[in-house]
Amino acid sequence: MPFVITGACILEKAADCVDVCPVDCIVEGGDQYFINPDICIDCGACEAACPVGAVYYEEDLPEQQIKYMDKALEFFKTQ
Repeated sequence: MPFVITGACILEKAADCVDVCPVDCIVEGGDQYFINPDICIDCGACEAACPVGAVYYEEDLPEQQIKYMDKALEFFKTQ
C-alpha cells in the first residue's frame, strides 16, 4: 500500500485528494476516503493536495496511524 489516508480525514473529508488523483484510485468509504493500493501509481498528488495532512506515504506512517492502513486493507477486501 503506497499511500494511506489517516484519521484527520474522518473529521474533514475535503476530497481534494480525489480531485487530483490521475488514476481515480481514491474512493469514499463510510467515514473517510481510502486509496486503492491495486490502482495507485504512487505519484504523491494526494499527499500534496490534502488540506489537513491526512495522507502519508506508507513508510512515513506514524505508529499511532497504522490502524488506518489496516482499516483500508479491510475496506478493499470487501469491495
